[in-house]
Amino acid sequence: MAWDVACWSVAVPFASWLRFDGSPTSTLMLKSIALGCVLGILQICILNVLQRLRGRHIVGSFDEISAVTFSAALTVLVATMGTFLFSPTPIPRSVPIIAGALALVLMLAGRFTLRLIRQRNRTPALAERVIIFGAGDSGEQIVRQMISDPNSGYVPIAILDDNPSKKNLRIHGIRVLGGSDQLESLARRTSSTALVVAITNIRSSELLRLDRICTTLGLALRTIPTTSEIVGGAVKLGDITHVSEEDLLGRRPIVTDEPGIQMLLKDRRILITGAGGSIGSELVRQVFRYEPEFVGILDRDESAMHAVQLTLDGRGLLSGEDLILADIRDEKRLQEVFSTVRPDIVFHAAALKHLSLLERYPDEAHKTNVIGTENVLKAAKSMGVQVFVNISTDKAADPTSILGKSKLVTERLTAGAVPERELTPDTRYMSVRFGNVLGSRGSVLTAFRYQIEKGGPVTVTDPHVTRYFMTIPEAVHLVLQAAVIGNHGETLILDMGEPVRILDVAEQMIEKSGRRLTIEFTGLRPGEKLDEVLMSSREVGSTDKHPLVFHTKVVPMEIGVSDSSWMRS
Repeated sequence: MAWDVACWSVAVPFASWLRFDGSPTSTLMLKSIALGCVLGILQICILNVLQRLRGRHIVGSFDEISAVTFSAALTVLVATMGTFLFSPTPIPRSVPIIAGALALVLMLAGRFTLRLIRQRNRTPALAERVIIFGAGDSGEQIVRQMISDPNSGYVPIAILDDNPSKKNLRIHGIRVLGGSDQLESLARRTSSTALVVAITNIRSSELLRLDRICTTLGLALRTIPTTSEIVGGAVKLGDITHVSEEDLLGRRPIVTDEPGIQMLLKDRRILITGAGGSIGSELVRQVFRYEPEFVGILDRDESAMHAVQLTLDGRGLLSGEDLILADIRDEKRLQEVFSTVRPDIVFHAAALKHLSLLERYPDEAHKTNVIGTENVLKAAKSMGVQVFVNISTDKAADPTSILGKSKLVTERLTAGAVPERELTPDTRYMSVRFGNVLGSRGSVLTAFRYQIEKGGPVTVTDPHVTRYFMTIPEAVHLVLQAAVIGNHGETLILDMGEPVRILDVAEQMIEKSGRRLTIEFTGLRPGEKLDEVLMSSREVGSTDKHPLVFHTKVVPMEIGVSDSSWMRS
């Protein structure tokens, strides 16, 4: 209040001085000072009335700017009208208008200065000095939260963006100083300690380039999740994480039909088998985002279910009707589960997946992957499940392993589970096939990390072996997309991008560790391919509904006619 009165007390005399070209009379100046005090008090009264009606505002906020501007305009209006009530007028009628503009500038300047001082004083001395890469919506959210949260642990120093049109743009007072080509000079000039990549759809190749630059500069590289991982489109400071090998290998822009996925899952009863596994657990987390009526979490591994429940409610009490302990090998138990849950949609992710073990124990592959899938399909068909999605693998294309052959049988069983004569308009049973997912349990990255931590050697089967890679969240989100667009009897194949040479992955991880380790080549294992393919040489695919989802068909197989002869084919 004292500041506002002082601003008016200065503004009115200064406006009078301007009005008379710097030569006002002493009497006019005394009247101007008195009027300034009166107008200052009048504005305080107006502001107090506004605060009682609408509440108080944070200093320097947009709401306070609006209130101060409105009250100043009313004050000028009253003062101007007052000049018409006196004859002769004590001061020129233009003075209140000029003074109002000057007083408003001074009042707002004081508030902004106070807010700036408070923000700087709230920044911890040990906070990281970070450069933000990305001046889009995510970058704006990150900068705003870093500035407003005194305990964020981050101090944004500058923003970089490779879009030339954003250069010199200011976001919450932080300036965009150029593109990534300015990173080296900016980091050295500002003594920054980290680079935060605030772009949700950044490609792995770009992340890898930035990672190498940051390694040279001694900067910590951090990133935010992909679009498919961000709940509600809002980025939080807690989402900022260190860049992992999964990010450097499997990230790429993925656009999905969010309204279509919402329409498929909202208010539906959903059952997910193998819900404790890498794919199943991510399916559970993503499906929950679309507000289904019920999500059944089915697995035979109680510890895995406990881990999934922890990620959902933070308690993990192993209580609730949604946790279903069952084995898909047990047909009777599955019938009980389906009759109780009565799902509309089933995602079948339960399977044995380790190639080498299944080569040694093919009967186990038959019991779980083939008979288990038959049991789930029988139960689903008996309960009238409308949408059934079988999770398959690229090893089912021209299979050479027990794993690949067993999963091809599951695709055929899924395609033939409901004959054409029994189809209803809403019935769709389909399979989704994709390659290696980064970060899954037992993946090659897990083995490489362990070997590097132990000092090597790092083992690679063959110097020329390649594999397709995708991060788990991105693969699962495309599974949901495939469930929306897939037709009955189809196998939908996710575009995994370009295959990656495993030797390059090993060398990259060793380089990132800073150690000098040897690489040993152990030779391809029985049933293992040098290069995986996503589609059989006999299959024809199309991408007419989504650019990253191919549609093809396998030869259907009726439920109940399969036997173990597939292992010898």
